[in-house]
Amino acid sequence: MKKSIFVVCLSLMALTSQAQNAYRSQVCSPDNDNGTYTNPVIDADYSDPDVCVAGDDYYMTASSFQCIPGLPILHSRDLVNWEIIGHAVKELAPKEVFDKPSHGNGIWAPSIRYHNGEFYIYWGDPDFGVFMVKTKDPAGDWSEPLCVIPGKGMIDTCPLWDDDGRCYLVNGWANSRSRFASVLTVRELNAEGTKPISQPTIVFDGNGTENRTCEGPKFYKRDGWYWIMCPAGGVPTGFQLAMRSRSPYGPYESKVVLAQGKTKVNGPHQGGWVHTEMGEDWFLHFQDKECYGRVVHLQPVNWIENWPVMGEDKDGDFCGDPVTTYRKPKTRGEWKVVNPVESDEFDSQKMGLQWQWQANYDQTFGMPTAFGTFRIFNFKHDRNAVNMWDVPNMLLQKTPADRFTATAKVRITSKAENQSGGIIMQGLDYSALMAKRVGKEFVLQQVTCKAADKNKPETTTDIVTLKPTAEDSIDYKPGIHLDIYLRMNVKDGICKFSYSLDGKKFKEAGEAFKMKEGKWIGAKIGFVSVEPDGNTDRGWVEADWFRVTK
Repeated sequence: MKKSIFVVCLSLMALTSQAQNAYRSQVCSPDNDNGTYTNPVIDADYSDPDVCVAGDDYYMTASSFQCIPGLPILHSRDLVNWEIIGHAVKELAPKEVFDKPSHGNGIWAPSIRYHNGEFYIYWGDPDFGVFMVKTKDPAGDWSEPLCVIPGKGMIDTCPLWDDDGRCYLVNGWANSRSRFASVLTVRELNAEGTKPISQPTIVFDGNGTENRTCEGPKFYKRDGWYWIMCPAGGVPTGFQLAMRSRSPYGPYESKVVLAQGKTKVNGPHQGGWVHTEMGEDWFLHFQDKECYGRVVHLQPVNWIENWPVMGEDKDGDFCGDPVTTYRKPKTRGEWKVVNPVESDEFDSQKMGLQWQWQANYDQTFGMPTAFGTFRIFNFKHDRNAVNMWDVPNMLLQKTPADRFTATAKVRITSKAENQSGGIIMQGLDYSALMAKRVGKEFVLQQVTCKAADKNKPETTTDIVTLKPTAEDSIDYKPGIHLDIYLRMNVKDGICKFSYSLDGKKFKEAGEAFKMKEGKWIGAKIGFVSVEPDGNTDRGWVEADWFRVTK
């Protein structure tokens, strides 16, 4: 126990050091600097968020699907100001599946818990089973994923360690794999939480009722009552249920405790409840914002007649409406305003925590340099491919707000014909601003694809032909280089591109693009770097910086 406390203390010291240089977003910072906050507390796609408390610290994770590194870990001292401190998964198995993009698969709806000095995360992979990782330092390395229960269809898993040390697991079911859904099941695990010791029991059935698509359950115990909190009624249209029983196996009685009401917050959906060290109760959940993904809201929770009423219940029906602006949770001390990092100067020898690849990392995807840049090598793409949906080495991050401008300073290096790279708005539909080598010059192009997941072909529009800004004079296979600034301006679901050769005067490039969400995720922004498959030496995109501004 002493060692565990020492490790956690070291972690918190590191977190305090990080907070002294806290990143504050120019486009979304929910802290109003007056003791209140405005939802969403994270206006980015942290789908299916869950949260746990360890003393004065809160830790959040969220679905990451096939993106790597996976399972983002965020830290807060007040449930309003969050920063990314790491990831819990470095690689997904089986490798033959996740070494290439497996859109929408992988890590679904995780739960994070603090138990006996260790942090645990459980999740369901709908194709391969229930998995778990753990650590004593949430900002450090986590254990390798352990398959707790192999099998198909199990999703949205959450453990509960009871007062007597017994461990129970609740989960939902994916109709696409099991051919049934809208039920929640509970089974017992061993005390270590590493394997099942009983068969599942159906404890709640939403079939044929308003509680259809009940999923995303979270398991709790309070004052002798077992609680399962879960969403139902559909992702963009549903509501939050609370259900209680005197036994982990039910039967459970339920109430709707949070719904849209007259607000603009559609389908206030699954998330996590926390009881703070200051004696307060709060609930973090997501709202589906289509192309922007599932953003995170914070609701107050008041226990009334032993029911957790979430948000503001003005009519006294035990069902609250989501709050927009509200007082911040009470804390023991001050905590600086901080937001998940978006911009990157690429001055570190480690990849920024906001970035993810579309598949398990391979060294040929790219890497930081000692020169204050990040190099993304051209992916050797199938010459017969009609679009870039399956390119694994796109370096991407979440969109940070409804309105923002992202500008990248890059050098595009080409060793051979048809090598290209640039910036991209990636989703089921995508559009990119890319420079492609044609002869001894570069052609700046807008590359757009609608229904990329359906293998529909791209359309390409040439914008301007540009001469190289530099050429290798001494090299076995000399390259040509283009120094250029690439920009995307996003406003209310519309993306417009522009470019500049001096970083001051920007010219519009191509047509406005209507953004589209990805497979279970929001659209993502970042870099793309490709070339036709073959034996030529790779070209690359060298990113000097990436800055998100208003």
